[in-house]
Amino acid sequence: MTRFEKSSRTLKELVSEAVMQALADSSAAPRDVEAAYVGNAVAGLVTGQEMIRGQVLLRPLGIEAIPVFNVENACASAGTAFHLGWQAVAYGAQDVVLCVGAEKLTHEDKSVGLSAIGTAVDMEARAGMAATMGASPDSAKRSFFMDIYADMTKDYMHRSGATTTQFAEVAVKNQHNGALNPRAQYGGDLTVDDVLSAREVVWPLTLLMCSPVSDGAAAAVLASARGLRGLDASRGPRVRASVVVSGNRHDGDDPSAGSAGRAAALAYEAAGLGPEDLDCAEVHDATAPAELIAYEQLRLAAPGAGPELIESGRTKLGGRLPVNTSGGLLSKGHPIGATGIAQLCEATWQLRGEAGARQVEGARVALTHNGGGWLDGDSAAMSVHILSRD
Repeated sequence: MTRFEKSSRTLKELVSEAVMQALADSSAAPRDVEAAYVGNAVAGLVTGQEMIRGQVLLRPLGIEAIPVFNVENACASAGTAFHLGWQAVAYGAQDVVLCVGAEKLTHEDKSVGLSAIGTAVDMEARAGMAATMGASPDSAKRSFFMDIYADMTKDYMHRSGATTTQFAEVAVKNQHNGALNPRAQYGGDLTVDDVLSAREVVWPLTLLMCSPVSDGAAAAVLASARGLRGLDASRGPRVRASVVVSGNRHDGDDPSAGSAGRAAALAYEAAGLGPEDLDCAEVHDATAPAELIAYEQLRLAAPGAGPELIESGRTKLGGRLPVNTSGGLLSKGHPIGATGIAQLCEATWQLRGEAGARQVEGARVALTHNGGGWLDGDSAAMSVHILSRD
């Protein structure tokens, strides 16, 4: 993956860096790739490039003539592209595939990227949603999703007793981890007071509780056993489970579960593992409260026990189950179409023992959780993956 940042580079340049790194890591050449699955969410709205994004991005690298599948699925675009590539390999359609996620959100007009992110909802219903949430006059200066997350956070606070101090502890943890990750956009040693005193975005969220606007790309090569025989590469982590689901309005009956809970249950079943078997996890912390909610949805904590888990220190580096060792979206950054595969890169490095100062000792099983969009109180698209070293 590239460094996530606000970049002057083009989307083609970002994709080129990530893809060439992935090919070199796997010892694959462009001619070895039998199909490509390219995740991107908003290039059409930000740059005007529609319909053939993957073909345009990969042709300069000599990857052409093969099937190229363009995947647009909100913030889960990369996780979904990886899932489709995994399906192709797992069921024998291809032996070596390339999965890519990429996004360029920065623009000379800052409102362009923010407006693009806000389209991952039912646009006919959006006006009514804004009125219900009481969006303020300055809401045009932020992503509409911050209003959604603020509303969701208030409900979670009421349900679990979570406090803004506990949300700040998530940001402190993830910024610390980001400082250890050379590919992270931000990182440093903050205090809870630093987070709480930062500029308010929309209550109860402060700026340091929200993921930043970012550009970046990430890529992965997936191969079957037969495909690996054609490459000069050692076997990497095994994909034990790959699940993508969409939201279900009936999940409102269990607000601690939703699409993430359903996807996690399916992933644990497919992998033959449970949350107690995980050694590390990358979760979709688009805001700090979202990480606590994910703890419960992924069964890392019992319903209502997310606040206790962050306070226990068990999700810090050195704890029983480090979460967001990369820095998470809060620190690493969130170029939405790239995030899911970036999480899988971090999981892979952890399982290979290649994560440097943020390495989880003896990591053998890792989970990633990547969701996006919003429909009827739940993520519109959700992916959960489980990788293992054996």
